[in-house]
Amino acid sequence: MNPTPFCPDQADSPYIRLITQAGASGFRLHEPEHPAGHDRILPGSELAWQSRWFAGHFGREFMTSRGEPVRIVQFGWWNHGAGPDFRDCVIAINGSTRSGSIELDLDVRDWESHGHASNPAYDSVVLHICLHDSGNGEWFTRTSSHREVPTVLLDVSGISACAVPVPRARPGRCLASLRSLPETMWNALLRDAALYRLERKARHWHQVASVHGEEQAWWQGLAAALGYSRNQLAMTVLSQRLPLRWLLKRSHEAEALLLGAAGFLDGRGAGPEHAEARHYARILWETWWRYRAALATGEPHAPITWNLTGTRPANHPQRRVAALATLASAWRKIRPLLNPAAFHPKRCKAALTSLTHPFWSHHYTLTSPRARKPIALLGGGRASEIMANLCYPVLIRAHPELWHDYTRLPATAPSEALRRATIRLLGSEAAAAGRITRLWHQQAILQIYEDFCRRDTTDCAACPFPEQTAATADPPAGGATD
Repeated sequence: MNPTPFCPDQADSPYIRLITQAGASGFRLHEPEHPAGHDRILPGSELAWQSRWFAGHFGREFMTSRGEPVRIVQFGWWNHGAGPDFRDCVIAINGSTRSGSIELDLDVRDWESHGHASNPAYDSVVLHICLHDSGNGEWFTRTSSHREVPTVLLDVSGISACAVPVPRARPGRCLASLRSLPETMWNALLRDAALYRLERKARHWHQVASVHGEEQAWWQGLAAALGYSRNQLAMTVLSQRLPLRWLLKRSHEAEALLLGAAGFLDGRGAGPEHAEARHYARILWETWWRYRAALATGEPHAPITWNLTGTRPANHPQRRVAALATLASAWRKIRPLLNPAAFHPKRCKAALTSLTHPFWSHHYTLTSPRARKPIALLGGGRASEIMANLCYPVLIRAHPELWHDYTRLPATAPSEALRRATIRLLGSEAAAAGRITRLWHQQAILQIYEDFCRRDTTDCAACPFPEQTAATADPPAGGATD
């Protein structure tokens, strides 16, 4: 089969036509936020009441403490990590639509006692839900900018305090149209969505490269990929503060500089029982203290904030920064593999997964004991994600024939975002199992979810995607490669 051309501006692409038509119809942009992990739900706990709320057991129509009618247009998604409880929500107060987050507390006073009023992470909250009013009087729920947040006191009479099974997302209105698509049309839709996603990522990389050069663009791209969803911005900021060209001139100090600038060399070392970690942190500190005044604090170098909620030990930000430092040390070996003419998927993945470090291959953090077994700095799944989200988007533009290699990459372990997307678009993870078998399938589903589900502020009612897919014409010649 002929190589699939990578044509980001291809006007007759069916998927680009869907996006264009949706935009022309006034489809509103709803900025996405990132998911986190899950918690165990105990009867009577705040999580149990949250599950009841998300399941819709309290209904959609409420009255605020100010006597204003409120309707929940879109329940959003349940955030089990740090920050507001429900994200990407849409509410209507007195007919005025507001998009943002919803916070549910057991008591109205919890907003202040939990520190939400001074936490900018809660500035996106548009509705505060609570079950009890122990204050017996007036209250003022405010954000860090002193914006008042409408408050609703729920009537819990007759509703059990036990949790109910709740899916990660609500199946959307497009289930029927997507299920009825013939296999060729389904593959064509995914193919176009995957190519569209590749083009967007490539465009972003080239924008960075045009300003800072290709070396720095690769450096920032790798840093962002190592940050995962929770710390992508933090890793990007770190790579911007310590540019690759500057670090390569200090390659033997790169690890100490990166960990120090990240805020991880703060003097809080391991206890005396972990002598190896304590000794290694001291070695890093002896390098870092000389740069500390210039790089650690003060404008424009304000401390970087890291999200540790729900992070597995092997993915701790300290290890991600250490992996970035190891990439810098191995740059002379890694960089040639990223040249379009020399790129070979297997060799590139092997180079990424073969990275080792005398300390970080055996420790999770700078304060942890030595692990019983070696720990991979970059596992196979993360290496595949880096290639899918960075290497292939950049390189396919120069070598369209790499599309075939890209389509052969197996699916990786699903993220929370992908789980929500598959439930929203296909009904359940089980229903998606036979239709999403490659990494490019996953990337396509994520793109469709971002372009339609995440932009929707009407809980599917006004989303054009179901009707668009139902009326989709025959796919372009060539179809998808699987």
